[in-house]
Amino acid sequence: MIAIVGGGIAGLAAARRLRSNGREVTVYEAGGEDALGGLARTYGTAGDDIEQFYHHLSKSEETIVELAEELGVGDRLEWLVGKNAYYVDGVVHPLDTPWQILAYPHMSVYDKFRLGMLTLEIDVRGGIPSFDTYDDLADFEDVPIREFLVEHTSRGVYENFFEPLLDAKFGSRKDDVSAAWLLGRVKFRGERDLLRGEILGYFDGGFAPVIDALVDDVGMENVETNARVVDLDIDGAGDGEGDGDRESNETDGADAVSAITVEQDGETRTEAVDGVVVATMPNVLEGLTGYACDIDFQGAVCAVVTMEEPLTDTYWLNIAHDAPFGALIEHTNFVPPERYGGDHLLYVASYVQTEDEWLATADEEEIEDRWLDHVAEMFPDFSRDAVTEFRLARAPRAAPVYERGYLDLVVPYDLGDEVADGLYYAGMASEAQYPERSLNGGVVAGYECANRILGN
Repeated sequence: MIAIVGGGIAGLAAARRLRSNGREVTVYEAGGEDALGGLARTYGTAGDDIEQFYHHLSKSEETIVELAEELGVGDRLEWLVGKNAYYVDGVVHPLDTPWQILAYPHMSVYDKFRLGMLTLEIDVRGGIPSFDTYDDLADFEDVPIREFLVEHTSRGVYENFFEPLLDAKFGSRKDDVSAAWLLGRVKFRGERDLLRGEILGYFDGGFAPVIDALVDDVGMENVETNARVVDLDIDGAGDGEGDGDRESNETDGADAVSAITVEQDGETRTEAVDGVVVATMPNVLEGLTGYACDIDFQGAVCAVVTMEEPLTDTYWLNIAHDAPFGALIEHTNFVPPERYGGDHLLYVASYVQTEDEWLATADEEEIEDRWLDHVAEMFPDFSRDAVTEFRLARAPRAAPVYERGYLDLVVPYDLGDEVADGLYYAGMASEAQYPERSLNGGVVAGYECANRILGN
């Protein structure tokens, strides 16, 4: 039996591929049944469920689209326009069409030209266009992002466009981020309709139908919830008591995973296994095996605000000042509010870099007051009386910090050489979650581990 530690989309994808190839699997999820799907878990609304943390697909995310087709829910995928704008000095500046970008007053025409060339992956330094400069991200893995942007675009592009975005996403860690991450993001993003804006994917009914279909395909009889894996037995480790006290990430390759210890409903039991896929955050892997991952993670705090009326006509609003949140994502300017009983749904979101930030320690009421008060400062017509519900979700490790040298820090899919034969990793610290963590990356990581178990 192959044990899957973690019932997020990576663990479920690994389980599905293994089962479809005749392998016996059990998925162990430490949370309840509502935790299946990981960061794609949902809230109820007056209509369709909505994800607690905002989600959409880019056109480059093909693996999850193929999975949805295989699960029979591919026809629910819709490609919609996600309007983008930038809030600067009290004004919302749409940035979807060429003429809107040309009208943006906070960059020169030259700045806009250099930014446009970068987004098209054309290097115009020296006056002779190069179309392959950015093909290999590894060339920019150790280049600081500010240094790269000033050289490959202009100082105005960095200061007036990218720097506020980097402040919002990485905060005090922005200077550690590599240029390879930014170029990867350019490649990752979806296609753009020149007359309307960016084309993004969303499922009719949200991502819940995909997760539900995936769980059904794996079979709830093969999923155990409220089941925390607390130890691994590794034959050859010497003490028979698991491997959480290892002092080194290196082994002679002769050891093999043989059993797991599970805590469930107040009881502890041991299950014999032929292999283990750890599909969770790397701190869980370290706790089980001693394998240390040096990737730093940032937390996320995200609110879904239910309103009786819209705030803007924009889906994704970036903010170019020191706001107490990073972005405003008005979901019902992307998906029609009729699907949510006519309510208007707004994500207010921010990343957390350190445990001593106010956002890391503030209670929900304090966050609600500070966030909504600032929304009212930005939009004087906004009334808190129109807010009918404020729901807050926190994820202490929501996304990696993509610092320079990041690819040297990713956890291998197969940990046979590093820890023990039969141990695999499909969590957030895998290569599939670079240059941006995503549900698609989770599916890819799950498949990569399953393929190695199957010998493909």
